[in-house]
Amino acid sequence: MTGEKKKKKRLNRSILLAKKIIIKDGGTPQGIGEPSVYHAVVVIFLEFFAWGLLTTPMLAVLHQTFPQHTFLMNGLIHGVKGLLSFLSAPLIGALSDVWGRKSFLLLTVFFTCAPIPLMKISPWWYFAVISMSGVFAVTFSVIFAYVADITQEHERSTAYGLVSATFAASLVTSPAIGAYLSVTYGDTLVVILATAVALLDICFILVAVPESLPEKMRPASWGAPISWEQADPFASLRKVGQDSTVLLICITVFLSYLPEAGQYSSFFLYLRQVIRFTSETVAAFIAVVGILSILAQTVVLGMLMRSIGNKNTILLGLGFQILQLAWYGFGSQPWMMWAAGAVAAMSSITFPAISAIVSRNADPDQQGVVQGMITGIRGLCNGLGPALYGFVFYLFHVELTDTDGSDKSERDESHAIIPGPPFLFGACSVLLSLLVALFIPEHTGPGMRPGAYKKHSNGAQSHSHSPQGSGAEGKEPLLEDSSV
Repeated sequence: MTGEKKKKKRLNRSILLAKKIIIKDGGTPQGIGEPSVYHAVVVIFLEFFAWGLLTTPMLAVLHQTFPQHTFLMNGLIHGVKGLLSFLSAPLIGALSDVWGRKSFLLLTVFFTCAPIPLMKISPWWYFAVISMSGVFAVTFSVIFAYVADITQEHERSTAYGLVSATFAASLVTSPAIGAYLSVTYGDTLVVILATAVALLDICFILVAVPESLPEKMRPASWGAPISWEQADPFASLRKVGQDSTVLLICITVFLSYLPEAGQYSSFFLYLRQVIRFTSETVAAFIAVVGILSILAQTVVLGMLMRSIGNKNTILLGLGFQILQLAWYGFGSQPWMMWAAGAVAAMSSITFPAISAIVSRNADPDQQGVVQGMITGIRGLCNGLGPALYGFVFYLFHVELTDTDGSDKSERDESHAIIPGPPFLFGACSVLLSLLVALFIPEHTGPGMRPGAYKKHSNGAQSHSHSPQGSGAEGKEPLLEDSSV
């Protein structure tokens, strides 16, 4: 009996030691250096660079796998993925608030990139896994929470702009590189290279990325429960309606990102088939717009946030997006697409500005939940947007019947007046978003902070029902621990 007691004591000590390690380090080594925005930037760059390489091969595989109604099938696949992302984003955000960001960065990047090698192994499994990967395809949610952990309020708009600019930077060269390698060496090499980049990203997270969430920012108990109400996306949406500011922000995100998500899914094909861009011209277009987007989201965004404020920056970005989509819709000449592309680069300032205003109005230990809610709405748009664009293209008889740019005379005649109908629908959606954004207050008071009502609903972790914002004023926001 005495020997068994000693074994139990040693086991208990081992468990306690493991808990301490997990609490301190997120269950993995600390990484290289102190947590910084540059760690987040590298993670985002590698993930989207890997997917950017597959731009050309994926179009071919999609057409070969679904020769009939390709646009609609593309919308269905991304619709399932977007719906699952919408359902899972709040839960992953809430869990990362408790257990740390690093482990969930690893999880989201792994499952987001898991379908890549399946493109050549089995196209059907490839598209099936893409749909199912939506459960964990919420890297931006965790990344923005990671950035919020390590920056102060006045730094976040610039940091978010840098992260969003990295997304654009990853697309500056990767589609062109993927298209060149596909033509020269075949799609297999492109898939192998994309898989290698994804594995490099996973290794970087394991080895180099330090945990950003300080120990004192987590609940006092390692096994603190997560309220299902907190992680339920529909409960989150119901609570959104109780706060006018968050409701307005969420509606703005939905109406503005819906056409953007649809545009991502079909625009390169549109340039090839309707505007008659060559593959080289499309690659050059992506590179130029990507470079301009980087400048817009770093230099221009910082200047605008300091000079005209957060809200006016959002309004300006939405205005540029309306002009861009209208120009895409009515434009029929290549020079019009280049001009609209420059406007599109300026419209890319919208989402970093929205993320900054959301972060500023959330309590420090609720960043994951709030960013998860916004990312969930974007995930829903990632599903609905391609389906909407595909359906509108289908209604106007624009179908992916060829991928080499041949036999366009019949389509050119039918689209002489409105070459791009879905883009005009998108412009109308963004116009509604602009009207909604006009009512977003520039500065919200303590009683309107999203964290206040989130804390109120999470009785399992906090018994305080007083407003949370009053004590945050005048402090470094990320050093306040209001959950313990």
